[in-house]
Amino acid sequence: MPLIPTQLRNALATVIETDIGKDIVTAGMVKDLQCNGADISIEIQLSSPDSPLRERIREQIEAALRLAGQEHGEDVGSINVAFSADMRSANEKVREEKNPLPNVKKIIAVGAGKGGVGKSTIATLLAVGLAKQGAKVGLLDGDIYGPSMTTMLGLHRLESKSEDSLLLPFEVHGIKAMTIGKLVEPDRALIWRGPRAHSAFSQLATQTNWGELDYLLVDLPPGTGDVPLSLAQLLPLSGAVIVCTPQVVAQDDARRAVRMFEQLGVPILGLVENMSYFVADDGKEYDIFGRGGGQQMASAMNIDFLGGIPIHPDMRIAADTGEPLKNWEINETMSHAFDDVCKNLAGAASLGAPDRPTLSIH
Repeated sequence: MPLIPTQLRNALATVIETDIGKDIVTAGMVKDLQCNGADISIEIQLSSPDSPLRERIREQIEAALRLAGQEHGEDVGSINVAFSADMRSANEKVREEKNPLPNVKKIIAVGAGKGGVGKSTIATLLAVGLAKQGAKVGLLDGDIYGPSMTTMLGLHRLESKSEDSLLLPFEVHGIKAMTIGKLVEPDRALIWRGPRAHSAFSQLATQTNWGELDYLLVDLPPGTGDVPLSLAQLLPLSGAVIVCTPQVVAQDDARRAVRMFEQLGVPILGLVENMSYFVADDGKEYDIFGRGGGQQMASAMNIDFLGGIPIHPDMRIAADTGEPLKNWEINETMSHAFDDVCKNLAGAASLGAPDRPTLSIH
């Protein structure tokens, strides 16, 4: 007697797709399964037609099915494993499927190719600035390795709350915010491996009661690791904002961040150059880290330049004391810079994500 469908599915569920940390059944990769007597035919859908996982998955499927046959005392004849490819990017798939946050109009990632460029500062300024302009805004601290929003938003003064099995976001400075920094011990080292990082981020994003929002900004960890991939697979992103400084080394890393989001199918809404220049009390400007590098990079990569943010000591004070609105009180130059970047982002986000073709191979 051949294996029955339940036995086949259970056997296939032991085959793990290592890139996403899920078995091929849970990941929805098994697109067709047919039995003709003891002979078995399976179609497996991959994300790329030339995926290096093909042969390894084929070998694991054959081994799992033959082991199942031995365990159940059933016959297993020939095993034919065919592969197809879904050429849609991770985020395109999410946009075409169920949205876990249907009451959020725009979800925007804020990323950087390296740490130290002020990404979290810019994410906070964008969230508060968009709220100042009348939008309903949420800010998710997606940096699950080094969350900083507890300090930057002054959340240490507040208690975490939940309702109906959902986390309630902190309502501060005109926005709603959530960070894992409020859910763990303050000095605990957060060490996450791939599947655990995905799970932690997923719970934080989808099990928070955000309510109705015009924008949800997600402050990502620096670099091109697990969390941006999890975000693209989980939420329908409207686009991403890249943060860099005028330095060449920061631009090199920012290019990698741009390419990462492009590979994930996430539109680049624009680039923000942080620490563009320093304005002294006498109004004179100093180019501490160089100037204009971010704008040149944006032009070369054909992406929008959302603006440059000057550097000022009072920005550090506002971040350390958890009072982001104080940034608008520093001086007129700083205030205009913040407002211009926020207006440019709102304009870029309003254009929406471009349609992209979907390809399949057989």
